[in-house]
Amino acid sequence: MKALLARFTAYFARLSSLERRFIVVAIVVVFAVVNLWFVLPRFNDWGQVRHRQETALATRDKYEKEIAQTPTYNSQISALESEGVAVPVEDQSLNIFNAINNQAVQSGVTVMNNTPQPERTNQFFLERSQTLTVQSGEAQLVDFLYKLGDGNSLIRVRALSLRPDAPRQILAGNLTLIASYQKKPTARPAPAAAKATAPATAPVTVPKATVPKATVKTNKPPTTVLPAASKPAKPTKK
Repeated sequence: MKALLARFTAYFARLSSLERRFIVVAIVVVFAVVNLWFVLPRFNDWGQVRHRQETALATRDKYEKEIAQTPTYNSQISALESEGVAVPVEDQSLNIFNAINNQAVQSGVTVMNNTPQPERTNQFFLERSQTLTVQSGEAQLVDFLYKLGDGNSLIRVRALSLRPDAPRQILAGNLTLIASYQKKPTARPAPAAAKATAPATAPVTVPKATVPKATVKTNKPPTTVLPAASKPAKPTKK
């Protein structure tokens, strides 16, 4: 490094004053361009880092305060649940038909027709509805509707239309009754167990035993093969 610096100093000393000024100006221009291109755009990075740090600390403090309020929230939830009636689970939704019919018999209301309607659901609740055609007196109908909404059934009236019957002695009407139930949480499917695959084994081939062929001895005399007799040559005519 010292030798390189000494060589550059000796080379710089041999230059003229104009050449020296040109080299200094070129170095200053390169330095300014490098700062403008790479250094100045990074001046705001520290401020951004500080802002992100302050935001993260504020968020952490907010979450810690909310976590500290967990016992208070649990006590408030317990108090609210004790004041009202718990919503029955989805398994009890089939009892709406029996509950309506039993209360109609007790109140003296004649159910002419009871038609279930398509259920409506969302992420948490299931809503079942029944459309009824009834005939009863005024007091019996009021008692029927009042006792349906009383207690833990949570059955309520969505639509009601009344008219007198043909003899104008009792009331006839159409009712739409609904009830809400809690949906069961959907169980996540268990991961399929990996099937153990046994390594394929090549079939073992058993070599067949070679049985030597038995030689059969016969008492016949050996046969001799005579050479074929040559034909006599034809005489040639002179």
